[in-house]
Amino acid sequence: EHMDIMYDMMLLAFQTDSTRIATLMTAHDGDNRSHEEIGIPEGHHELTHHQNRQDRIDKVARIDRWYVEKFARFLQRLDNTQDVDGQSLLKNSMIVFGSGNADGNRHTHDNLPILLAGHGGGQLTPGRYVKNGSQPATNMFLSLADKMGAHGLTRLGDSTGMLASI
Repeated sequence: EHMDIMYDMMLLAFQTDSTRIATLMTAHDGDNRSHEEIGIPEGHHELTHHQNRQDRIDKVARIDRWYVEKFARFLQRLDNTQDVDGQSLLKNSMIVFGSGNADGNRHTHDNLPILLAGHGGGQLTPGRYVKNGSQPATNMFLSLADKMGAHGLTRLGDSTGMLASI
């Protein structure tokens, strides 16, 4: 219920133009909460240290799927909600969903699972899978900032440049 409410609040904030930027941390770093609602009594963080045990990997995949299903519901609602220009809120948005950790077992920070949704009002080309190689995630954020009108911003965190593939 909490996840649905938080996504609903973001949708309402966008719909009412109360804000055009929002962040939602779906779980804090090291979150070890169980997911009894989907039949997983073990802690999430503990399971991510799976030691290549398939039963634990499968449980993490179920938890990840649960989070993605909540996110997909949010995207669908954005797509079904008209913005002031007659387009959908999703068409006018740049929505980033992902993790700063690619493999919890090894704590790797390369090849991050990041999904970029929306058209950004025509600034983005959705429906693609793009491999950007070994680049900081902040390169994507720098590129998005540029597309939102923050031109001339040359660096953001540990960025090394903009992504041409956005």
